[in-house]
Amino acid sequence: MKGITKQTQSAKPADVVKKWHIIDATDLVVGRMSSIVANILRGKHKPSYTPHVDCGDHVIVINAEKVKFTAGKAAKKVYYKHSGYPGGISGTTADKVLEGRFPERVIEKAVERMIPKGPLGFAQMRALHVFAGTEHPYDGQQPETLDIASMNRKNKVGS
Repeated sequence: MKGITKQTQSAKPADVVKKWHIIDATDLVVGRMSSIVANILRGKHKPSYTPHVDCGDHVIVINAEKVKFTAGKAAKKVYYKHSGYPGGISGTTADKVLEGRFPERVIEKAVERMIPKGPLGFAQMRALHVFAGTEHPYDGQQPETLDIASMNRKNKVGS
């Protein structure tokens, strides 16, 4: 008598269907929101997840300047960059980045550091679209609203 054999189905790039999600980042905690966004970009929320295939969805994040840090991390967290010359390191705190010209970089960096490095990770990061305000040019894709604040009470500050 033959036993039942189970085969693991591996997703092919041609079989992947990419959806669009929109997230309002107003009063959301940066790290909690970023981990959810990183999982969506990688496709780990789908039952057909395959580690070596880009099966993630597109994510639009609006109101990036209204995101929050907890435990005083806005003043303590420092983003470093180096010019390439000796002694050329400089740092900027998270609250200065949020008040600055490109507040969406806080979310981009948080998500980027949760995605694996390499060609697949770079392709997955191209599906992230972050905007400081409420306007975005992706209305034609009919994105589904994803309410992260209602998933867990700790996801939102000041509720």
